Amino acid sequence: MESVLQTLGQEKIISAIRIQTGEYISQIVESLYNGGVKVIEITMNTPNALKHIEKIKIDFPDVLIGVGTVLDEETTRSAISAGASFILSPTLHEASMKMANRYNVPFIPGVLTPTEVLQAYEYGAKVVKIFPISSLGPKYIKDLKAPLAHIDMIPMGGITVANASEFLKAGSFALGIGSTLVNDKLIKDLNFEEIERRAKQLVNTVQTYENAITTTL
Repeated sequence: MESVLQTLGQEKIISAIRIQTGEYISQIVESLYNGGVKVIEITMNTPNALKHIEKIKIDFPDVLIGVGTVLDEETTRSAISAGASFILSPTLHEASMKMANRYNVPFIPGVLTPTEVLQAYEYGAKVVKIFPISSLGPKYIKDLKAPLAHIDMIPMGGITVANASEFLKAGSFALGIGSTLVNDKLIKDLNFEEIERRAKQLVNTVQTYENAITTTL
């Protein structure tokens, strides 16, 4: 579990693939990978989500694959059996977290309020997902971290190249990126080059921020 969380913290970018067809998953992952994104979440509302995990792990052995939009204990176990390295949920579900902890797989629950953040931590979450963050912005992460600095947080929803650095500056452990990188229009147009371009741009933004922090220290 610790090695997975360490990778999440190092890579900083988790690309969530939530699309209406699973036909082009391999091309999407390849585009993200070529753009420098090596942590990928396939959401359960993507068709045949779990069937893609094994092939991705074979084709891209250094990519960390997780499963998202997990809502219950049964799906948690299925995702782990399919080979998911981590689990994400939009909600806080204690039984699902206990199942993941039993198998030593990080379960990252979706929470929003300080009470939910602390409750997730007390249930055993090592990292929480602050969702949805789009209407609240980076300052909300900073506000949460003030009294809850010991809990690592991953914001998700509306994070772009323009605000990624601000979210990191606010204290984010990593960033969950959705349609900014992968969306149905890009897939419909078979515009995998644009996915790669966006991935590179976002990775460069994060690396620039990280380098600036290192230089300051």
